[in-house]
Amino acid sequence: MRKLLLLFTVLFSFSVNAQYAVMWAVDLKDGAEDDYLKLEKFYSEIHKEALKQGLRSGWSVWKRTPQEGDEANQAEYVIFDNFSSKEQMNANDAPSNAELAQKVYKGKMSKRAIQKMMDSTGDYSNERRTYTLEVKDATILGGGNVKPGDVATINLMTKKTDDFEKYESEIWKPVAEKNILTGRLRQWILVEVTDRSENAWSEFTHFAWNLRGNLDVKGVETSGFKWDKLWEGIESSRDMQDANEFTCVLAVY
Repeated sequence: MRKLLLLFTVLFSFSVNAQYAVMWAVDLKDGAEDDYLKLEKFYSEIHKEALKQGLRSGWSVWKRTPQEGDEANQAEYVIFDNFSSKEQMNANDAPSNAELAQKVYKGKMSKRAIQKMMDSTGDYSNERRTYTLEVKDATILGGGNVKPGDVATINLMTKKTDDFEKYESEIWKPVAEKNILTGRLRQWILVEVTDRSENAWSEFTHFAWNLRGNLDVKGVETSGFKWDKLWEGIESSRDMQDANEFTCVLAVY
């Protein structure tokens, strides 16, 4: 098992190739989806340049699958801006997106047209909520970098005990690793929210990210007295909400 996991580590990189990230939850205005996606496509070229310059380690946009009972201000999309270190994330001397845009689109768009696109960033959303994230633990990634069409789930969780993260790392992570070896799962990541905007939802402290593999493959069996007792410990350490499903629409890695 350990040799196989080492082999996977050599062959594949992390989908969230980072220790830190900023997540935007975007609640769109009615009828604004097409214009919003055109804007994010515009930004994707800026993030490609940022990646080349070592300003971040990745960027992706994900569309949430609607669910019955969704709140009116539920986000339709989430954006992840990934960083390899806190220093990279907080760099004050890094070129701005506006500066990168002028370089990327020079000769392709007028300065006025570029600025117009930049100024329209908030025009298509009712609200944008931001969360600063720190990766607390993660498996390796199977199947190469994230790409459009990939599907993932997010389980929002609220920490209840001091050993919550230890339960996730020592009890659940090995199960996820076995599911990666079978191909059912591609990656599991445990994330902590370290900061959030004033308008951000506060009902969770962490979330688990699961990048799906082949769901036709049978998952690892988790049953029996020992597992039941371990699961009791996991459940007592946190409150977990039902999974939200997301499909990648844009990715730069």
